[in-house]
Amino acid sequence: MRWTLKPKPSEEKIEQLATQLNVDKLIAQLLIQRGIETYEQAKHFFRPSLDNLHNPFLMKDMDRAVERIEKAIENNENILVFGDYDVDGTTAVSLVSSYLKSYYPNVATYIPDRYDEGYGISFKGIDFADDNEFSLIIALDCGIKSIDHVGYAKDRNIDFIICDHHRPGDFLPEAIAVLDPKRDDCSYPYDELCGCGVGFKLIQALGENRNQTIEDFIPYLDLVATAIAADIVPITGENRILAYFGLQVINSEPRPGIKALVHQIKKQTLDITDVVFIIAPRINAAGRIKHGNHAVELLTEFNFEQAQQFASEIETYNTERKELDKQITYEALNQIKDNSEQEKFSTVVYSENWHKGVIGIVASRLIETHYRPTIVFTKSGDKYAASARSVKGFDVYNALESCSEYLEQFGGHMYAAGMTLLEENYQNFKEAFEKVVQETIHPDMLIPEIAIDAEINLLDITPKFMRILKQFEPFGPQNMTPIFLTKNLKDSGYAKKIGAEETHLKLFVKQSRSLGTEGIAAIGFGIGNKLEIVSNKKSFQAAYCIDENEWNGKVSLQLRLKDIE
Repeated sequence: MRWTLKPKPSEEKIEQLATQLNVDKLIAQLLIQRGIETYEQAKHFFRPSLDNLHNPFLMKDMDRAVERIEKAIENNENILVFGDYDVDGTTAVSLVSSYLKSYYPNVATYIPDRYDEGYGISFKGIDFADDNEFSLIIALDCGIKSIDHVGYAKDRNIDFIICDHHRPGDFLPEAIAVLDPKRDDCSYPYDELCGCGVGFKLIQALGENRNQTIEDFIPYLDLVATAIAADIVPITGENRILAYFGLQVINSEPRPGIKALVHQIKKQTLDITDVVFIIAPRINAAGRIKHGNHAVELLTEFNFEQAQQFASEIETYNTERKELDKQITYEALNQIKDNSEQEKFSTVVYSENWHKGVIGIVASRLIETHYRPTIVFTKSGDKYAASARSVKGFDVYNALESCSEYLEQFGGHMYAAGMTLLEENYQNFKEAFEKVVQETIHPDMLIPEIAIDAEINLLDITPKFMRILKQFEPFGPQNMTPIFLTKNLKDSGYAKKIGAEETHLKLFVKQSRSLGTEGIAAIGFGIGNKLEIVSNKKSFQAAYCIDENEWNGKVSLQLRLKDIE
């Protein structure tokens, strides 16, 4: 682990903001580190408002998209809502289809089969539309590079509206409208929306022409918040507003499908982390193990009893997904060992038997052991398909672009991507990718970093400080849970290893007398092997987040240790 202290803003800036907001200097420092430097910016941050959502018609082609959908409704055309099989895609399809169906019946949904059709718009999906007399397809969370597919549809008199958030290629598909805030020629003020977020802007625009206000769209925000959390997009700007109000919906009046997924959870209030680790994997499990249609069925079901039935089926898929990812991770780690590839700059592994639905999760798991850009391949039809995951600071999409001569297709983001290649190109690609990573990665990027926001004393953790810190939520990329450093700590004699395999560490820490004697409970997941550092009341320093621990209805503070030394 590499500990780095984030740069501290100038004392003058800190003083100024602290005075304007009437908060202590530590809070002002944390805000400035998140790009919040004025009273106005702080007001937007602490008091998210639906009034601050942007006008959807600022997005390039939005007027054309709305016009074409309204024409379809006027002419009684059949509309097919098409989306990817992951959380972002299935929530987007659920959102747009359920909105359209609320006032127009000729709407159906289509999620491609992960194994038969693969990612994105498929020829099979277009054939389905053609056979069933659909003349308009709205594609969500995919399609920005589907030039051939859109052309194929055009030849069959089927129009496309594309709602995507992935990076465009050099050319755009010839669709009626291409909604993507990452388009170079799109001046929409916020370009970090997820696919479901772009879908939300579309229904918002449709609603304006039907005299609806933002209040009418609040019930859809549980879907948007779930997609934002799962797709790991920055929780800044418009995403912060959508996630903030979406979490309120999840905690007060979620749709029956989401209620069915969470109703067994004992927690009073779910936060963004619960969405990431409880709701999202279950929605994803449908597309990974069975079919993404099951997720859309769940998320668009209005009867709670029926939703519970769907949720229990999805729970079965999720259990199977967990077993698969554990087994494949074990096999992949052995492959790295058997090939003596522990010291390489990248991980590229392959087995024809690995389940395509979990290779992305496996790539993330492998990074926990070998911290470096990682690609996991499996057999898919007559090609190899893969998921890539990266490490902090390294753009895996750019690296793939450098090796694209060996790839059939690829797409994605800085930290996650998907691709296919022909069997004969696998070894060449593996060598080329390793070479690109070796030449372009900074050595520091190969050591996991703990980026510390500020050094504090335990005395700084006051009830008022915690009240304000809670208002930083929802946390996520570009507004991560603050990590603090405290020195001169000692365990009060309680330190012990816990967990089935004694991999975790539990202790009760105090700071030396001059800096306050109040103690606080601490837990360190995965650092049970560091018990020696804290034993016999030895002095140590810790990097940690501050957590609220709920137990038997009582809430207490605890330090969630990231590392100790």
